[in-house]
Amino acid sequence: MAVFTEVSPAQAQALLDHLELGQLSSLRGIGAGIENTNYFVDCTRDDHLHRYVLTLFERLTAEQLPFYLRLMQHLARRGVPVPEPHADRSGEILFEVAGKPAAIVDRLHGGHQLAPDAFHCQQVGATLARMHLAGRDFPLHQPNLRGLAWWREAVPQLLPFLEPGQAELLRSELAYQEQLAASPLYAELLRDCSGPIHADLFRDNVMFEPGEGPGRERLTGFFDFYFAGVDTWLFDLAVCLNDWCIDLADGRLVEDRAAAFVAAYEGVRPLTGAEHRLLPALLRAAALRFWVSRLYDLHLPREASLLKAHDPRHFERVLRQRIARPWHALHGGAAE
Repeated sequence: MAVFTEVSPAQAQALLDHLELGQLSSLRGIGAGIENTNYFVDCTRDDHLHRYVLTLFERLTAEQLPFYLRLMQHLARRGVPVPEPHADRSGEILFEVAGKPAAIVDRLHGGHQLAPDAFHCQQVGATLARMHLAGRDFPLHQPNLRGLAWWREAVPQLLPFLEPGQAELLRSELAYQEQLAASPLYAELLRDCSGPIHADLFRDNVMFEPGEGPGRERLTGFFDFYFAGVDTWLFDLAVCLNDWCIDLADGRLVEDRAAAFVAAYEGVRPLTGAEHRLLPALLRAAALRFWVSRLYDLHLPREASLLKAHDPRHFERVLRQRIARPWHALHGGAAE
């Protein structure tokens, strides 16, 4: 969500005109995130204020983008709370702004919950399971572009930047995940328990608004689907557990939040035996994925007018915790 490409008010208005969305009143770049250019776009139509998000895609190509945008459209139309892309009269949802592929979606209500409790985790867990089930009949296919194939490509580029202990951990964990991916149990997950996943559902990609009673916020939606791909549902769950259910200081899983998240997920889609067995390994995979990507963004960055790379040491700590204390949802605790 950094600003890599500047958009003028005239360029934004041209897209609003094409989509018949109204008269631009405000255009503001969003400085969080590191993949795409994003702007908050406010406009007036019929004397009412309407709020949108304009995204310019910096890495994804026009050939890849239909998967992400149509997935959001597919999920929204099945009642999953996600921003639906706006289409023109011909049904097109991908456009060009400032020479880049672009789309405009509704802006979700509410704000982030950056200090979640078990109640928030329950809402995210149940909605994640609904999203997985709703995506089962989505007809397009796009692999998880930050999966094993990318780790194999990125790790050799990162090793020269690391201290010996870090380099050894990175090499050994990649080897562990390669062995896991070649196992019959993992093949069972791919066959029976996979589909479109969000793959990046952190606390800042979910919105809540005040509900009934103090501290009882209501989940209003998931957004930023531009890391989505077809992968195991368990990987998506592991990504969430490694963010929503941890102590940010040391990366350890907080038991009550993790148990609440998985129980709420299973209330909608029960995990299979294979998923329960492989959850500790997938928690490691999810930690590795974000350690690698944060190392890459730190050491091999792109220029942007508003860009702050995330600290990769956080997910190094998370990975070390998942190796030292594997977590099993069935008995709700770490293995000794």
